[in-house]
Amino acid sequence: MPFILDDSPSPSSTHSSSEDPTSQRRTLHHIADVVIVGAGILGSAIAMAFARQSRSVILLEKSLKEPDRIVGELLQPGGVAALEKLGLRDCLEEIDACVVKGYEVIYYGQGVEIPYPDNAVSKGQRPEGRSFHHGRFIRRLREVAMKDPNITVVESTVTGMVKSGMTGQVLGVESLTHGEKDCYFGELTVVADGYASKFRKDYISQAPISKSKFWGLELRDAQLPRPGHGHVILGDGAPVLLYQIGTHETRALIDVPDGLPSASIANGGVKGHLQNVVLPSLPKPIQSSFQLALDEGKLRSMPNSWLPPSTNKVPGLVLLGDAMNMRHPLTGGGMTVALNDVVLLQDLLSPEKIPDLGDTQLVLKQMKTFHWRRKNLTSVINILAQALYALFAANDPQLKALQLGCFCYFQQGGQCVDGPVGLLAGIIRQPLVLIYHFFLVALLAIWLVISKSPIWKLPFTLLECVAIFGKACAVIFPYLGSELRS
Repeated sequence: MPFILDDSPSPSSTHSSSEDPTSQRRTLHHIADVVIVGAGILGSAIAMAFARQSRSVILLEKSLKEPDRIVGELLQPGGVAALEKLGLRDCLEEIDACVVKGYEVIYYGQGVEIPYPDNAVSKGQRPEGRSFHHGRFIRRLREVAMKDPNITVVESTVTGMVKSGMTGQVLGVESLTHGEKDCYFGELTVVADGYASKFRKDYISQAPISKSKFWGLELRDAQLPRPGHGHVILGDGAPVLLYQIGTHETRALIDVPDGLPSASIANGGVKGHLQNVVLPSLPKPIQSSFQLALDEGKLRSMPNSWLPPSTNKVPGLVLLGDAMNMRHPLTGGGMTVALNDVVLLQDLLSPEKIPDLGDTQLVLKQMKTFHWRRKNLTSVINILAQALYALFAANDPQLKALQLGCFCYFQQGGQCVDGPVGLLAGIIRQPLVLIYHFFLVALLAIWLVISKSPIWKLPFTLLECVAIFGKACAVIFPYLGSELRS
């Protein structure tokens, strides 16, 4: 028998099989309406969404220890709003979460504030995000799931799918619990096992693309130039992110592209790159705490991956979260996408629309609807993350021109800030608004080049402007195309 994790020791609150036949089916026979693989942010949230619709849920997680990751620590206002819709807003309490009011972009030492847009939530009120230790947030979500009588949480490592030999329908999963083989069965199996999904390759033809890693440090008592804001540091190299994750802790994430010469073994590896290239480029108040964290040597990394979304087409199975769709974490959009996906699925897979989750054809029809309906938000966040990273990690003259154009665009204030940050925050859900602002940035970059060039260089300047516009198209159109595919 698997080890069933029970959050409350008192007999009155235990999910007793004698009191609840549905619980007995889960604990003794391992049968539920839904089997969920992965008790991360999406897995825990969707377990609660199903459970509150009176679905029976088995939630499987290979390790219920509090995770310790260096990403998934900043929740945009659009994610906070989704959490409220799911009734899980309290999970942001008691974890020493910090208020996030917007961003500060620092370009070669010059800063510009990018606050979240005014009146986006209610008149006279700016929306807020939250930043926190990833593991603490996960712990709070799991605690809520463990207390729900419709959910059984099991610490078990899923090893494969159980399928019908005739139809190919997924009927459940095989797993190992304390080294012993086990099986769990459900009308629907949800796989949300994260960026390193072991099942993705069996059901999605496209593999994730990763061209860089975020290397993370935890700074103590760092003096951020603008408290309550995420910071993006731009200079000669790839971007650096700084944001507070606790009263005394600040996360530093340094993007290191693959094959970067300054991070080669001959130059001291990644630590040498951070010491010799990144440290001098940081604001002075940050440098001492960054140096202390670097000296401690607690460097960790995560790949920065791109995986366009795809439609779920396997009967009985749904892939969600980073297992199905990833974007560069520069914009902190992953959790916002995940929680909004749960909000949408809570409606599309509700008992009113799908009384029986075993009706695989109806589920597949709703998942096709899900694929297209989610795009108002997720296509914006996906494309914005990839396009902004291309500009912020600029490595050629055209991209550097676009990077300068982007910074100068932010300096204009007004809609030049409210529009882009509203998209980033998950508040504005209109892909055309993203395209509009992106090409205004490109036009501003072109104007800056023209205005700084002498008249005698006009033919060469015009060629340069064509190259800049061409580069802008090359940056954004492939990602637009990927969102139009099913």
